[in-house]
Amino acid sequence: MAGRIEDYALIGDMQTAALVCRDGTVDWLCLPRFDSPAVFAGLLGTDEHGFWRLGPAHPEGSGTPDATRRRYRGDSLVLESEWDTDRGTVRVIDFMPPRDGAPQLIRIVEGVSGRVPMVSTLRMRFSYGQVTPWVHKVGDRTVAVAGPDSVWLDTEVDTFGENLTTYSEFTVAPGDRVAFTISWEPSHKPQPSLPEPEVALSNTEDFWREWVEQCTYSGPYREAVVRSLITLKALTYAPTGGIVAAPTTSLPEDIGGVRNWDYRFTWLRDAAITLSSLLRTGYRDEARAWREWLLRAVAGDPENLQIMYGIAGERELGENELHWLPGYEGSAPVRIGNGAAHQLQLDVYGEVTEALHLAHMTGLARNDYASILQLKLIRYLEKHWNEPDEGIWEVRGPRRHFVHSKVMAWVAVDRTVKLIESGEVDGPLERFKELREDIHYDVCEKGYDRERNTFTQSYGSRELDASLLLIPQMGFLPPDDKRVIGTIEAIQRELSTSDGFVLRYPTSSGADSGEENLDGLPGDEGAFLACSFWLADDLAMIGRVDEARRLFEKLLALRNDLGLLAEEWDPRRKRQVGNFPQAFSHVPLIDTALRLTAAGAFRA
Repeated sequence: MAGRIEDYALIGDMQTAALVCRDGTVDWLCLPRFDSPAVFAGLLGTDEHGFWRLGPAHPEGSGTPDATRRRYRGDSLVLESEWDTDRGTVRVIDFMPPRDGAPQLIRIVEGVSGRVPMVSTLRMRFSYGQVTPWVHKVGDRTVAVAGPDSVWLDTEVDTFGENLTTYSEFTVAPGDRVAFTISWEPSHKPQPSLPEPEVALSNTEDFWREWVEQCTYSGPYREAVVRSLITLKALTYAPTGGIVAAPTTSLPEDIGGVRNWDYRFTWLRDAAITLSSLLRTGYRDEARAWREWLLRAVAGDPENLQIMYGIAGERELGENELHWLPGYEGSAPVRIGNGAAHQLQLDVYGEVTEALHLAHMTGLARNDYASILQLKLIRYLEKHWNEPDEGIWEVRGPRRHFVHSKVMAWVAVDRTVKLIESGEVDGPLERFKELREDIHYDVCEKGYDRERNTFTQSYGSRELDASLLLIPQMGFLPPDDKRVIGTIEAIQRELSTSDGFVLRYPTSSGADSGEENLDGLPGDEGAFLACSFWLADDLAMIGRVDEARRLFEKLLALRNDLGLLAEEWDPRRKRQVGNFPQAFSHVPLIDTALRLTAAGAFRA
């Protein structure tokens, strides 16, 4: 059975990623890309769907115990897990070297004290656990082949096969180092080069150390900020600059429920806010790469802007269900692809324009097509901003006039007005100023509940939505506006959990309303971590800095022992839920740290 979501560590090579549990089991790995079929899919099923367990042999053969302790090596993505046993202490070093050839997952066993018996249990199942490969020897190497894929195992210890599984049993003493490497290669190509695990380890540590040295943030909670930045870098597909929302699919927002989605794609919204955080902390190369990815993905067709694309800019992300996988803790269906790709979400135009604006303001080298794209996006909005859409949360219910979508349409026009005023591009300045005013007036007239002194989720509704917390952050209204303060306080009253964290929106209209769930789905979900960070930002902006700091520190306490966050927090079960680790949680962590530092929240 898979571990709790927070029991996992992330390792990756900026093209794909693996999740390693506390007991030394790799339960998730897609090869060769984030969005490729999984070789290890035990996370969403059982051991029969693929895993790789490496750790001390347990008495009576009852499996591997959880590591006594684990950590990342400094500011890197190199994981160390240590077990203290009655025979001695052993360490396993897990990492994926940034690649210039075949993708590799390397595991080095190091004896620390005593003589510790070890077991490696490798069960490869291709196509998300559906296909059992042909496993055989080629010289001293073991290879698993099925269809277009081959995975090669290299190790210096003996291996043997039993029950369609590859085993190794060995003992390590102090100073012993035993390496295991799996490498992927298309099955029709020659075998990959022999790995050099120790060289790869040194190079991987050097890569991360040099990357982190570029970080310009030196304020409080730097460790949390840097770990979030490393996570965001790990979620970036290096060949194209595309950024996945998470490296997993179908980790549930509601354990046992149907709110299970594939996040291994590039949402324009998530990627745009990630770019913002990277720019604010000194990472201009990543921002430039994302901007180039955006221009390629959108190409000459901004009128048909999608909310998400594949990591290389693919447009077709058809959604399917994998019926042979029972799902994480019985949360079915397991989905691949994402049917929300073609939804209309008008807020995306605002996020993309804001990202391009920030890139321009921070001195990223000018790209003429980026400016042309921005004007094309606004001309589309000029005709469509007053239409209903599916909104930021991708509701699968009916379209509505979501207030956040209108606010972000205003942001798109506002930033374009500023671009024209700067003289960087020519455009109909007065017409766009008038459009900006029209959108602002429309939102304040139709999206504001005067009786309750709060903006609402959509025009004519009484429900609230945590995305309204972005109104002051986007500059739509100043923080001291009574409507802003009223909205913040209403969200605290109506959308906060007993822990003080924030729900995205009410998932149902209430038992007496006679309406279906507002998002068109059954069940509930946890507190959305990004929204909770947004609340901390807003509290700081309206002068409640101590309250903001306390909330921020409570949110930091939800991270797992390695500093990682999923999408949501389940206040009933007191555990992380949703895809993991989640860019949309780590980005606002960085932004809130920067905002609170600027507000003096951490001064003695």
